[in-house]
Amino acid sequence: MILAFPASGTDLNADIDQRFGRCPYFVSYDTETKNVASVSNAQNYQAAQGAGIQSATHVVNMKADVCITTHCGPKAFQVFEVAGVKVVIGVSGKISDAIERFEKGELKYAASPNVEGHWI
Repeated sequence: MILAFPASGTDLNADIDQRFGRCPYFVSYDTETKNVASVSNAQNYQAAQGAGIQSATHVVNMKADVCITTHCGPKAFQVFEVAGVKVVIGVSGKISDAIERFEKGELKYAASPNVEGHWI
């Protein structure tokens, strides 16, 4: 299973960035192979609009099964629903800690977004 995180940096020691659509990076972690990859989200960092949709599409293109984030707006959430990517919201701190919590079954999938669009 591939987990994706909006991140402040490029490895598992990075913090989960609270700005999903405008985070600097996305970090992915494969729970089976333990492989870590990161990609820049620079194209959306200063986007006037549509950052959530474009970032969610970026995560889908990373082949993520789950996106673990602090916040997720309605348009990004809809992209994830259509693509079959599950979303965990309300998670902050280090990516490595979130992975540990996920693997222990402590994180639950969201049924809806937790912020309105254009909240930051």
